[in-house]
Amino acid sequence: MTEKKRGPGRPPGSKNKASGGSNSGKSSSGRKNSTKAGSKAREKAQKIQSERMADRRVIDEIWSIIAIAIGVFLIVATFTEGAGKLGEMIGDCLKGLFGFMAYILPFYLIIFGILLFTRKTISISVKSILLLMVILLMLSTMNSATFIEDAAVPKINTVNIKEFYVDGITLKSGGLFGMILASWLIKWLGMAGCWIFSLVVTAVCLLLVINTPVSRFITKVGNKVEERKLAKEHAYLDVEESVIEEGHQVSVRDMGRRPAERGSVISEQKEEIKIIDGNANNYSADITANGDSTRKRPFLSFRSKPPKPVIEKNSVLRYMKDDTLFNRENVTGSFGLEEAADYGTGYGINGIHTSNEAASFGLSPGNIPHNEVVKAESDTYGQEENAFVHIDRTTETGITDNKKLSNREAREAMLSKDEINNSKIKKYKKPPVNLLEKVAVGSKTNGRLLTEKAQKLEETLRNFHVDAKVVQVTQGPTVTRYEIQPAVGVKVNSIVRLSDDIALNLEARSIRIEAPIPGKAAVGIEVENDAVTMVRIREIIDSQEFKNSKSKITFAVGKDISGKAIVADLKAMPHLLIAGSTGSGKSVCINGIITSLLYKATPDEVKLILVDPKVVELGNYNGIPHLMIPVVTDPGKAAAALNWAVSEMTDRYKKFAEEGVRDLEAYNEYVRANGEDEKAMPQVVIIIDELADLMMAAPSQIEESICRLAQMARAAGMHLIVATQRPSVDVITGVIKANIPSRIAFAVSSQVDSRTILDMQGAEKLVGKGDMLFNPMGMGKPVRIQGAFISDSEVNKVIDFVKSQVESVDYNSDILTRIEKSDPDNSEDEGDELLSDAVELVVKSGQASVSMLQRRFRIGYNRAARIMDMMEARSIVGPQDGSRPRQVLITEQELHQMKEDTEEL
Repeated sequence: MTEKKRGPGRPPGSKNKASGGSNSGKSSSGRKNSTKAGSKAREKAQKIQSERMADRRVIDEIWSIIAIAIGVFLIVATFTEGAGKLGEMIGDCLKGLFGFMAYILPFYLIIFGILLFTRKTISISVKSILLLMVILLMLSTMNSATFIEDAAVPKINTVNIKEFYVDGITLKSGGLFGMILASWLIKWLGMAGCWIFSLVVTAVCLLLVINTPVSRFITKVGNKVEERKLAKEHAYLDVEESVIEEGHQVSVRDMGRRPAERGSVISEQKEEIKIIDGNANNYSADITANGDSTRKRPFLSFRSKPPKPVIEKNSVLRYMKDDTLFNRENVTGSFGLEEAADYGTGYGINGIHTSNEAASFGLSPGNIPHNEVVKAESDTYGQEENAFVHIDRTTETGITDNKKLSNREAREAMLSKDEINNSKIKKYKKPPVNLLEKVAVGSKTNGRLLTEKAQKLEETLRNFHVDAKVVQVTQGPTVTRYEIQPAVGVKVNSIVRLSDDIALNLEARSIRIEAPIPGKAAVGIEVENDAVTMVRIREIIDSQEFKNSKSKITFAVGKDISGKAIVADLKAMPHLLIAGSTGSGKSVCINGIITSLLYKATPDEVKLILVDPKVVELGNYNGIPHLMIPVVTDPGKAAAALNWAVSEMTDRYKKFAEEGVRDLEAYNEYVRANGEDEKAMPQVVIIIDELADLMMAAPSQIEESICRLAQMARAAGMHLIVATQRPSVDVITGVIKANIPSRIAFAVSSQVDSRTILDMQGAEKLVGKGDMLFNPMGMGKPVRIQGAFISDSEVNKVIDFVKSQVESVDYNSDILTRIEKSDPDNSEDEGDELLSDAVELVVKSGQASVSMLQRRFRIGYNRAARIMDMMEARSIVGPQDGSRPRQVLITEQELHQMKEDTEEL
């Protein structure tokens, strides 16, 4: 019998499925061997490619050195007589061929050599050499046109050619080449046509040589001019406002002065305006995240009383002595989730097309300002802080130094002497976006390469008997997605199981298959790009999606595959779980969230509680006015802070019940409508950077507090962001997952970790460096996003700007004292947080031992032994009796009676 013909693309030795199940093992081993061979071939190809690039770089550097050396030699040959007979001959020859351009040629070669060495031009090749020769000939042609009259164009013959060369040596003509080309062009195109043709050809060749569009430089210059214009105008308006306010004060303060004295005061103020207006161009416009460049007159307010400080006494830190809590009721609400249905930039069948539709997840309207003054200030804060203006109100000379101020000096100059002595802010100024790094110009989409890979993908699928075609290709910052449309009757699973074979044939480091794409009849194959394009957080904060969001707890997420800016509203989530391995971008994401909140909200609108068991991640945020308490670094104190949050939540619900409202937004509107603005409460965001450390220290208390907050805190305006780099089931428990519906998964090491975070696989296919799967509440499947990157220097700039507005932040001593009492180091004197649970355990079980406490509460031996000693001191257990368990001395009824009498153990 003849062997059945094997399908194309199968490794030798493998048979069709019809030949029986016994051959499946052979086929599997064949595929593994093929995968290993492909991996080695891919590594070898990459090594060869890198060696070729290194060789090309060396060749370019050699040619650049040669060009510079030749240029220096020609300078000596043409300008001096120090190059000998050979240099003299070369100099005369170049003058005869190019005329005056022979003096330009050496510098021409030196500049090209420098550009080639610094990689500012294309690599040396036949094309680059020809382009340089054409540029030199066009320059020589334009020089020769000055020696030719339009009415007497010389004929090109042997006699004139000789004259052209001889006159070129004495610089009486433009040289042989230039005169020939100029004569021919003037004859057929005229003098004007000759100049136009030469200039156009020179410009085109220059663009091809430097490989950089001129429009980029024009745009940059235009932006600089516009920024200076705005800076001058806004600086003038800001100073005018301050002078008008001072003028109002002068009219009251100087009522007893003579008219001449009052006029001198006003003249001094006008002089300040003149001086500052002259130096306004030295300052760049600080366009803020929520402001625009519309030129409006700032809101002017004449108030007899100073404006109310933003930071008040931190009364919200009151820790309730009463431990009674409300019943656990879920206050329900309706929060929508919006998503753009269409995809944006894509390389499809008809070429590259774009879409300007915004993509936002969970955006919902925020609080409406309660009076006109706040609204006007909010509308114009972007214009009021467009320039730093130095106004010295303590001297009579106004501005004494016209030099440009540093950022720190300018910020300090914005505060008067009384304001600096006071630790509170009169008006919070949101950070300008120019504190963040600008976006680097990304690489252009290579349509030809994408088309070739799409064709290769279709061919690979055909080799495995899968009939499908590529309908669209979309290149994102991190990956390129090929949308595959299978033919009728083709199972989606037949494409999914070929992931390793597709990666091998496309020479990709990793691929991820999304089957199917939500809302499309296609399967997405995501292939990692050769070069990852960084997404700066400035792109997202400066986007219309972020600016137009009304919620004060909106944060920047990143960009999706189509290049759309993605922002999220924490109010609609309402809690967020972030997980990923070390170095995948989790800490950068948290810094981006905090920075977004600083750009979006004032301290009286949003408050922060930061828990950082790793100590080094969030410590630099200490001192910002948004913090309710200093950054918590001790796991024991973190449990106490979460317990306070639960108490604050119940306290807020009591106030809601008293006023007959259902949530924080309605409560704030109610109290403001009644003129009780001081009763308005801010939203609270609790950020835990590393949950694993907290779960090791006090798992039961931490888990219970997180679950209570996740279940009930949304309506109270309190939101949780929990992050961990160990996404295991003992850290992210089922109860925590059930109550935190929104997730962000960064790169993890295994499918098990991916399922722990997202309840599905896929996170193990991510490439790291901010590559994430974003799954907010209400979405069926996660979206792949390249997270917004913010560097440590950018974070420090924003923090310094915010801290500069307040000298110090007063934290409530009561809550700090109560948190200090919960320190495990003081457990011998003040008790242990696990003592009550341990007493209930030993009384119910009827026996007590240190090992039992270790197992039940997952604590160390030292802490378990201290708890046992405390119970012995309280006569709950008997003394140690060798290796046998201790005797329990009280019953359950006695324990309940003890709690009722003392309210504690």
